[in-house]
Amino acid sequence: MLEVHRTHRARIRNHSQVAESLDRHGWSASKLWNVANYHSREVWEETGEIPDHEELKDELKGHDKYKGLHSQSSQRVLEELAEAFNSWYSSDDDRDNPPGYRKENYYDSQGHRVHEEHPRSTVTWKQNGIRHDTKNNRVRLSKGANHKEHPRAWEYILVEYETRPGVTVENLQQVRAVYDQQKERWELHLVCKDEIETPTAPGNETAGIDLGISNFAAVAYSTEDADLYPGNRLKQDGYYFPKEIANCDDSGGERATRLHHKWSERRTHFFHSLAKHIVQRCVEKGVGRINVGELEGVREDENGDSKNWGKHGNLDLHGWAFDRFTNILEYKAKVKGIEVREVSERDTSKTCCICGKEDESQRVERGLYVCESCDAAFNADVNGAENIRHDINEESNSESSGQLSGDRSTGWLAQPAVHLYDLSCGFQPQTEVVDCKP
Repeated sequence: MLEVHRTHRARIRNHSQVAESLDRHGWSASKLWNVANYHSREVWEETGEIPDHEELKDELKGHDKYKGLHSQSSQRVLEELAEAFNSWYSSDDDRDNPPGYRKENYYDSQGHRVHEEHPRSTVTWKQNGIRHDTKNNRVRLSKGANHKEHPRAWEYILVEYETRPGVTVENLQQVRAVYDQQKERWELHLVCKDEIETPTAPGNETAGIDLGISNFAAVAYSTEDADLYPGNRLKQDGYYFPKEIANCDDSGGERATRLHHKWSERRTHFFHSLAKHIVQRCVEKGVGRINVGELEGVREDENGDSKNWGKHGNLDLHGWAFDRFTNILEYKAKVKGIEVREVSERDTSKTCCICGKEDESQRVERGLYVCESCDAAFNADVNGAENIRHDINEESNSESSGQLSGDRSTGWLAQPAVHLYDLSCGFQPQTEVVDCKP
């Protein structure tokens, strides 16, 4: 059996009864974030190191703000902050700032601050803080110690939920209360564990994926076929949202928080849509294994130093969570019985996949690869994907020379199929793009 996790979005039926309690917990999560953020900055200034979530927990578990949430909910806030600091610390872009404080400042006509409010942060309850009534579609969510102002019967928030038709919520592992700024109401994200029969691989073929800047992914198949997935939409968001966030009066305020959330949702949708489309294509082509270029090859050169892709290239690269996409791809592929394996990207972009000639100058432009040895010209990203498919750096691989066997056609290397992304309906072939908006 294969264990999978599914997330179901649910509307809160008794919203008027629980909104105030959820508001308090959302504000408490923001206050705890700010306290932990301040502590992390102090430690950073004193030691040059960033505390992880375990260190934050040990330091703050006795703090009044920590008690504003159930203990596991407070731990999740600290985990998110530690992840945000690590992302900032590992960034190569000097324009990136450390995680901001979650607050909204209000000023009078003279520019004096009148008061400060905290936005409603997402609150996560894990298993110890949840009691699930499957018969009546209700969940009891444990309150933080500071919010247990009533007798014992009121030490929890009783939320009645409604999912879309056909969804059965069982084996509930986690509940996230998420505030929708536009609708001005809370909703639940219910994370459930499910077990399915271990799937059989669609076939024995191998596909190779090259992740990059201009094209987010290039995929090469053993069936003389290749796909390109441009990252235009992702790049547009990478330019638009940082500028809008920078124009906010308060980087931790409600508008900035809303923009961050929207940007994250659009990125997540892109990753899921792309992974789903690639996996579907692999099933159609009898692929049992996907080789993905190791992420270190994208971010670092042969000496281990950070690659310089230019001013805009570095911004694009940092905005794209290659590791996150690979994790999503691995999960979706696993459900279909397909193995995802990371392989070395070394020399894959400068080696001809036809004759094996290695020459960095053969990549004459970003999208064009010309081999002087065999006089072939084809898409540079597809060339890299084909070399990753062969895993040219694996000595035990029978195709490690990088050469195509037999009299295979090379036209597909020069003219791969291009799939374009639409926010409403995911990826479609460029030749069949239609208006799919409802």
